[in-house]
Amino acid sequence: MTTTGIRLHAPAPGWSIDADVVVVGSGVAGLTAALRCEAAGLTTVVVTKARLDDGSTRWAQGGIAAALGEGDTPEQHLDDTLVAGAGLCDEEAVRILVTEGPDAVRRLIATGAQFDASTDGNLELTREGGHHRRRIAHAGGDATGAEISRALVEAVRARGLRTIENALVLDLLTDAEGRTAGVTLHVMGEGQHDGVGAVHAPAVVLATGGMGQVFSATTNPAVSTGDGVALALRAGAEVSDLEFVQFHPTVLFLGPDAEGQQPLVSEAVRGEGAHLVDGDGVRFMLGQHELAELAPRDIVAKGIVRRMLDNDAEHMYLDARHFGAEMWEQRFPTILAACRAHGIDPVTQPVPVAPAAHYASGGVRTDSHGRTTVPGLYACGEVACTGVHGANRLASNSLLEGLVYAERIAADIASTGLHARVPQPLPTAERPAHPLLPPEARFAIQRIMTRGAGVLRSEASLAEAAGHLHRLHAEARDALDENGKTAEPGVDTWEATNLLCVARVLVEAARRREETRGCHWREDRPGRDDTAWRRHIVVRLNPDRSLAVRTTDTTDFPPTLPQAQEQ
Repeated sequence: MTTTGIRLHAPAPGWSIDADVVVVGSGVAGLTAALRCEAAGLTTVVVTKARLDDGSTRWAQGGIAAALGEGDTPEQHLDDTLVAGAGLCDEEAVRILVTEGPDAVRRLIATGAQFDASTDGNLELTREGGHHRRRIAHAGGDATGAEISRALVEAVRARGLRTIENALVLDLLTDAEGRTAGVTLHVMGEGQHDGVGAVHAPAVVLATGGMGQVFSATTNPAVSTGDGVALALRAGAEVSDLEFVQFHPTVLFLGPDAEGQQPLVSEAVRGEGAHLVDGDGVRFMLGQHELAELAPRDIVAKGIVRRMLDNDAEHMYLDARHFGAEMWEQRFPTILAACRAHGIDPVTQPVPVAPAAHYASGGVRTDSHGRTTVPGLYACGEVACTGVHGANRLASNSLLEGLVYAERIAADIASTGLHARVPQPLPTAERPAHPLLPPEARFAIQRIMTRGAGVLRSEASLAEAAGHLHRLHAEARDALDENGKTAEPGVDTWEATNLLCVARVLVEAARRREETRGCHWREDRPGRDDTAWRRHIVVRLNPDRSLAVRTTDTTDFPPTLPQAQEQ
């Protein structure tokens, strides 16, 4: 294990608390891990960037996929997932997901989540892109994530778990042997703690969500700035497959200059029979794939972009007028309200849609128990790369992955006795090793990434993006090296610095992968090349802040450190 010694520029911790486990993040993955750790008798602290229910989970509209319906099997779910992953899924990771998934969903229901049921009392299941069966459980029509979040937050509060809200995690603490010893964090606003502090713990679970804010237009909330991936890189962990960013095909088009979080129009709308049409009303996905509008997301996103280019159009349309008012109001009330708030009535009008950044299939590399390459550091949910998603996530597998792998992490921490080790964190460096970017750099990074590393990529566009990102990196580095000055520490500067970190990794991985696969679309390399590229791209951060990029020899991930060596 090689640590980088890199820390964000921040004040020294002014307070600290102790725990067996600290969970960073409060979506389905984080809260599930926390509840299972607490149930195993571990002293658990949850740290979250906003309020407990403000992460990406509550924005999930479609649902959670599992083989729960009559005639469906985990093997069929596995097959659909492998197809969507375009040859890069870890089959064993997927098998764990689909076999443990149904019982994990039942435990979620037992925790208090209430899913929509049919008149006979059974779960009402729907279809989404890439699924050959109705296996998507949903709640409140199109408010599944909000219901899951509600149930888990209520369970956390009922059990009295210690939580620290409005807290941005900064860096991993380690001991003299490079093992996890907790995290530093900055608490914003009022509360028991304020300012920079630390949670000392021998086990840290990263469940910080995604990094959608690295692009100008995204479905992700404002808090999704890649903090977990950046923290892991600074701690010496490996990340993998960050080039595979899924652009959701159907996001409400708010204009060519719209920035920030955009309203999602769930895949479930197409699952219930909505059609994608161009400005002339022509269904352009027919003939492009056997599932037409329900093809895997990368295929639908590419189909939309191709039609936009052919027609010189800024968007396409999703036509569900045939649903009628009653179905819209009962099945998709959240989407209906969002559309109407922006002057579109789906009952009487086709909905303008275009792809936007949605989900990171890559992330911090883990094994089947959620262990990273840093002893004592775990990751689950969107921040992690378990091997489940491969080159493209199958719709509604994300909530299930967070659920299943969070449970496996809690079981691993409890069974290995990792929590019994008393952490002895090394003191934080007096002089920062990582300069901070000014707040306005965030918008520069987003525009660079949208232009150069969006849905359509090429060597030229990626090289241009890499050049711009390098200049931002060099300007901050040179200012620190020359006069010891850097941007003032604060949430805006820490987030901008994290975004630059993950953007650099994404672009370098995308430049390295000279093919088109899954949601990575290279205009200059339109073919899929299994001989050269059916393998993973792994990146780590060097102590001098340069990137070490390598390609695995096969589709298999190299093992993380055996747990026996980590204690």
